Amino acid sequence: MTTEAPKRVSGSKPKKRRIIVVDDHPIVRNGLVDLINHEDDLSVVAEASDAEAALSTLETANPDLVIADISLASTNGIELTKAIGDRQPSIPVLILSMHDETLYAERALRAGARGYVTKSEPPAVLLGAIRDILAGDMYVSHRISNRLLRGMLRTPPPRTSPSVPMERVDALTDRELEIFASIGQGDSTRQIATRLGRSIKTIEAHRSNIIAKLGFLRAADMQQYATQWLHQRAQATPDSKPQPQS
Repeated sequence: MTTEAPKRVSGSKPKKRRIIVVDDHPIVRNGLVDLINHEDDLSVVAEASDAEAALSTLETANPDLVIADISLASTNGIELTKAIGDRQPSIPVLILSMHDETLYAERALRAGARGYVTKSEPPAVLLGAIRDILAGDMYVSHRISNRLLRGMLRTPPPRTSPSVPMERVDALTDRELEIFASIGQGDSTRQIATRLGRSIKTIEAHRSNIIAKLGFLRAADMQQYATQWLHQRAQATPDSKPQPQS
């Protein structure tokens, strides 16, 4: 007696994994949706421009993955990651950001994100990261992986400016760190307020908090420190390069 092999259904397609895209730039968001929806195994089931809208769609959209930008108008992407982890810890989050990963990748991972990709990467890198995370793995670039390994081995990266201790910046909140990095890049208060969709008064309040937390008496000293800190981070990761903003 012979047993027939199961028949393969002709033209069957793989089950599409469900994704939510969170980005407050419509052009960027639409581009991500088009890119993902062209894949046979992926489908965007919901879009959101801010954290509140993203959280409200979690239960109804039933996603397998959330892709979130860091720079959102209200709650940033790292805080959104924490909120998703509190509500539905089984849903992984991939951070996709214009910000250099040396500034935010480690914070994003500590917040519960399963990966971090910069917007300057080719589409194939993003799609690979998506599939890695959906398969149960994590995704970070080679250089961030090396930084994390150095941290585990307690081998500090080389420093070109010992007078600027990186550890002091850890006292800043995620939003304050974002503003601090922008200050170090030479952005004015008005430019930061416009990019984040906040008032100038709000940004000035954040600047005051940063000055107080870092122990400076003058804003000019804090700005110089921010510039030195960014330079130090770049020197600690030799292959790092500025990321274009979008």
